[in-house]
Amino acid sequence: MESAYVTVDGIRLHYYGEGRGRPVVFLHGSILDGRDFRDVLRLAAGRGYRGMAFDRPGYGLSGRPGKKITPFDQARLPHQALRTLEVSGPIIVGHSWSGLLSLIFALMYPDSVSGIVLLAPAVYKEGYPAEHGDPLSRLMTAPVVGDLAVRLFLKTPLALIMTETMLKHTFAPETPPDGYRERVYATFLRPGHIRANREDVLAFPPAALEAAKRYAEIRHPVFVVVGEEDPFGTKEQALRLKEDIPHAMLNIVPRVAHMIPQNHPELVIEAIRSIEDATKGDSGRPGEWQTG
Repeated sequence: MESAYVTVDGIRLHYYGEGRGRPVVFLHGSILDGRDFRDVLRLAAGRGYRGMAFDRPGYGLSGRPGKKITPFDQARLPHQALRTLEVSGPIIVGHSWSGLLSLIFALMYPDSVSGIVLLAPAVYKEGYPAEHGDPLSRLMTAPVVGDLAVRLFLKTPLALIMTETMLKHTFAPETPPDGYRERVYATFLRPGHIRANREDVLAFPPAALEAAKRYAEIRHPVFVVVGEEDPFGTKEQALRLKEDIPHAMLNIVPRVAHMIPQNHPELVIEAIRSIEDATKGDSGRPGEWQTG
């Protein structure tokens, strides 16, 4: 798995890449970074795909603008990065928070996407955990006092307790794969990372409210995978999305929870293959990975 950077608008974006062939771009959720797709990248490379898993702005090794950014801003940055890297027509795969990001990407740049895979996606304001705001996030992202609040929080036992609770609830009733907990403690508990996370929590509801008005416009092939055991209501969100995008394919998987890329990478590959099958009859040639 390669590690590389691309600079867009002065922001250095990091991504992991593996394989050759039809491009697939992976966008992670709100906990870790592009390494969430480590096993998926390996499988995708073995099936003839070129996988790219971006660290979203402020996560992992990617920089983040000095001002607060929205999911619409976060769609613009990887789009420009893909243009710089001469990647055309990728399948976009978004997990959890990035379900919204993937749909926004398709709405903003419809000619730059060949299909969409959504994994345990959050796509509507209604039912999102911070639908009505989040006091801790507002404190941590407030001007002047926000940085101090984050640093003080990270020095208390509460930070470790909340991180462990977050991990337990996010994977429940499953458990994290080997090494995942250690990566979270090494990465999530950094001031810049946790502040980016808190900003994204607050940015989600208004962006989802705006984007949802246009979901019916999406004509790309869409495949949604949710776990029957997901504790975050993604099944209900997926069923609602199916009403807005009737042609979307939906797979509700028994005995599977929220963290599909980490615990069930084979389900991701199956969804990508379904998108590929759905686009074979298109008049346009599927996008190929180009090197600059």
